[in-house]
Amino acid sequence: MQHLTGLDAAFLAIESPSAHMHVLGIAVVDPSTVPDAGAGTYYERVRRLLEARIHLVPPLRRRLVTTPFGLYVPGWVEDPDFDLEYHLRRAALPSPGGPHELEAFVADFASRPLDRRYPLWEAYVVEGLEHGYQAFVAKLHHSMIDGVAGVSILSALFDLSADAPFEPLEPAPETLPASIPSDAEMLGRAVVAIAQRPAKIARAVVNSVPGVVRAIRRARDEALDLALPLTAPRLAFNRTITPHRVSAFSSVALDDVKAVKNALGVSVNDVVIAVTAGAMRTYLEHHYELPDRGLVAAIPTSVREEGDPLFGNKVSSMFATLPVEIDDPLERVRVVSRVMIGAKNLHADVGGSSLEDWAETASPILFTRAMRAYSRLKLGERLRPAVNLVLSNVPGPPFPLYFAGAQLAQLHPLGPIFDDISLNLTVISYLDHIDFGFIACRELIPDLDEMAAAVPDALAELMKAAGL
Repeated sequence: MQHLTGLDAAFLAIESPSAHMHVLGIAVVDPSTVPDAGAGTYYERVRRLLEARIHLVPPLRRRLVTTPFGLYVPGWVEDPDFDLEYHLRRAALPSPGGPHELEAFVADFASRPLDRRYPLWEAYVVEGLEHGYQAFVAKLHHSMIDGVAGVSILSALFDLSADAPFEPLEPAPETLPASIPSDAEMLGRAVVAIAQRPAKIARAVVNSVPGVVRAIRRARDEALDLALPLTAPRLAFNRTITPHRVSAFSSVALDDVKAVKNALGVSVNDVVIAVTAGAMRTYLEHHYELPDRGLVAAIPTSVREEGDPLFGNKVSSMFATLPVEIDDPLERVRVVSRVMIGAKNLHADVGGSSLEDWAETASPILFTRAMRAYSRLKLGERLRPAVNLVLSNVPGPPFPLYFAGAQLAQLHPLGPIFDDISLNLTVISYLDHIDFGFIACRELIPDLDEMAAAVPDALAELMKAAGL
């Protein structure tokens, strides 16, 4: 058995009936590239692929073992009753199978939590998409993976050619039947862990305090432009969420984003954030809710180093400004670039392990109860929101990928939402385009498709302003 890290366990602890801590991946594929299309359905090909390669992604076969009374973090153990057919399912979209129908399917899938009695993932092969496409829609608990771990899953399950064999070069290892630890054994481990907690707290203080002091001095001495949590304006969608989700997708040309980057001397990430700010400005203007200051976005940041485990979470967070109050698109880019420089310097000073260090000191049961009380009492609606949204930007492969012989056409990752942070946007590049995936609380942002539709227009506005 392998115990979860404090950070992985935190994603379990903060889960509630309305805040589901899973992430999703939507891979739209073109089955016309399958070399032996007559040999069974595409669903059957996907099932055979997973059967052959699932050992390359060990978390997919592991289930949770909890500690009595929540005294210590749960553990992962190989599921002795693993059943692939429970996890892999089949569905079809209603006609015409366009983006709206796929978004509705994904939203419904995202609205249901994972069953903790089984390995924490489910997936569908979805048929009936327009152009003859199909989709592989997967849902995995955040305690299993972060963004970089998601890319590791892509590497294990996706291929560089349509005719790649399903059997990997690395065969499945011989394993003994798994044994489930008893409650007494888990309590014994909890006693040892509780005894070590003071040392963990001391280590977290030693590791984080000097960095915080350095960051404060740098911010004061260099007058950095910073986006700070708890300075975000309150918007109508920064309220307590329900379990219901809505999703929306959008795509833009990677070459257009790079052209803006080169013309303005900024990074691709700066352009993506500025485009997002432009789309958000359009949306908020339409709803007569444009604030007089910029939005604050939390940006998950990988701190995974060479030699770290491929799966689980190794993340920290930076904070970005989305200057929606600024009318000039070029000025929005300049503001974003300045703030991101400050955020990166601040993150380097504080150190990427601080969040992980402090997560190791938390008591799971107390953390869970605190989060439930926060939600039940709607404390967030009485305070300024920590941030307005979560924004992730994941670099994807610039070359074509194939899944069970079908070429990947689009890829849209989606992250979780929280009370008072009811919007999550994940961006990933693939081939010659950048895909935007939006997910939100249905009751708070029912017209999320309007926000996604504003993304191409925001990029076009920026290109025009840059003389492109």
